[in-house]
Amino acid sequence: MNSYSSDSSANPAIVAQSAVRRLPRWVLWTLCLAYVLPGFIGRTPWKANDMEAFGFMLNLAQSWGSDNVAWLKPTLLGQADSGAALLPYWIGAWAIQLAPKGMPMDTAAHLPFIGLLALTLAATWYAVYALARTPAAQPVTFAFGGEAKPADYARAIADGGLLALLACLGLARLSHEATPALAQLAFSALLFFALANLARKRWTALMCAAIAIFGLALSGAPALAMILGAGGAIVIALHSGHPQSLRVRKVDVAWVLIFCLATAAISSGLDLWRWRVATFQLFEFKAMTRLLLWFTWPAWPLALWTLWRWRYQLKSISANPHLSLPLWFTGVAIVTTWVSGLGDRALLIGLPAMATLAAFALPTLKRSVSAFIDWFTLLFFSVGALVIWTVWLSMQTGFPAQPAINVARLAPGFTLQFSMTAFILASLATLAWAGLVRWRVGRHRSALWKSMVLPASGAILCWLLIMTLWLPLLDFGRSYAPLVNKVRSMMGATDCVHFFGLTKAQGAAFQFHGHLKLIPVSLRTEQKNSEPSQCAWLIVDTQALSSFHQEVDASAWTQHATVRRPSDNNEDIVLFRALSPAVRTKP
Repeated sequence: MNSYSSDSSANPAIVAQSAVRRLPRWVLWTLCLAYVLPGFIGRTPWKANDMEAFGFMLNLAQSWGSDNVAWLKPTLLGQADSGAALLPYWIGAWAIQLAPKGMPMDTAAHLPFIGLLALTLAATWYAVYALARTPAAQPVTFAFGGEAKPADYARAIADGGLLALLACLGLARLSHEATPALAQLAFSALLFFALANLARKRWTALMCAAIAIFGLALSGAPALAMILGAGGAIVIALHSGHPQSLRVRKVDVAWVLIFCLATAAISSGLDLWRWRVATFQLFEFKAMTRLLLWFTWPAWPLALWTLWRWRYQLKSISANPHLSLPLWFTGVAIVTTWVSGLGDRALLIGLPAMATLAAFALPTLKRSVSAFIDWFTLLFFSVGALVIWTVWLSMQTGFPAQPAINVARLAPGFTLQFSMTAFILASLATLAWAGLVRWRVGRHRSALWKSMVLPASGAILCWLLIMTLWLPLLDFGRSYAPLVNKVRSMMGATDCVHFFGLTKAQGAAFQFHGHLKLIPVSLRTEQKNSEPSQCAWLIVDTQALSSFHQEVDASAWTQHATVRRPSDNNEDIVLFRALSPAVRTKP
């Protein structure tokens, strides 16, 4: 037996070479492309974080070369970003500036974020591969040979880890929004990759660690960068496994700590620190449990299974980086979600690490458990795809009638137009799913990644169907464009409008969709020194109406209309028209 092999009583991975067959690369690439591209291409920015982030990017792009200070303090409607993010807005603004003439600005802003999501997937795969190559993660050595070869075993585990990440339900929407949350996900995944490879690819890992820590801080999470970077480096430094060549050098750990200190100093200089912990606002326990259950599905049950089956190695966790490093990243994400109240956006960064833990459950699953996963996901995603197709068919033909009636009630005024491109893509995806199901239920030699194929493919199928067949409906329901177009049609020919009480997302929508210059309305305290109203119209959010009547001279305006966002009963815009001085009443 190999002198570095784990004791079989502690190591539950008993894997033969026949179980680590290579997943065809074209299949993996196709799954990744089918997941990454839908959701970025062909849609407008959605409310509210997506639209708000795009507004910051657009303002920076429009101030290109005119105001250097604005790049260090991006503003929207005169307000700074509460999250103190810089880098996501910079890359979005640069993409808008460098985009070919004629490309829509929102499409251009999405392009670098496609790269960030692709970086997340690639970093996760290579991190899992590196952790699976560590001696403690290797399967038990057979007395007469035939056990899985280290490289083949690690590749199969990495394939399973990537598929587990793609299957996570919470990843779909947030990873396709051009927001700081996606940048934080990408840089945390890059840091996870760097720490996992610190013993194997020293210089590449150090360079990636520096980029990841600095990028994470510039994306609005300097404290997270310090905790993940310094804590992760210490976790890796405690690795005492053999052989000696795979130990992390103390000087490399010191370099990671230096990166953290340098980034902390830069964050202080740029005023990027934000205190988000409030003990009296801890995320409610039931809400937290519910979020963990659905957001990280199906990775969390497999991750728990990993911790149970590898429990003997947890007694000496410092010697088992394939468990300690993903546990650290997962634990930090959960605690951050719990104490910050940021919810799913904070938990998002833990998905690559949780998928890694899920991957190490694959060598230990019994055949009955694998069969249960297959049949459950087969039924779940097949029913999901059927529902999506049924609703689309109802909207197109009126049969069956009830889904179309429900859509008309939830999104009044929406009319679906047939798209041949969307129909073809959705049909091809559905046929591919049917072929995959046929392959999976057939008799084939087992492979470690086999249990993750249906969950990942099913999640990708439903996401692609939603982003093709339902995209016009989602754009209508989640975009501000219908609201802005209604208000714009009432104002007639004008290029500016006063505003009061708008959110940053609403303001960005009126600037982008309405092509309007937004000017704050004069307050009572400012009227003595202020100029007369420059615009004939004023828009006010209904949530700010009471403040409006207290802070603004309402006698200068007459209410013209109240416009409701078609799919939201709680978001109305009140449109006011300026009165001529002759008919104004005194306050």
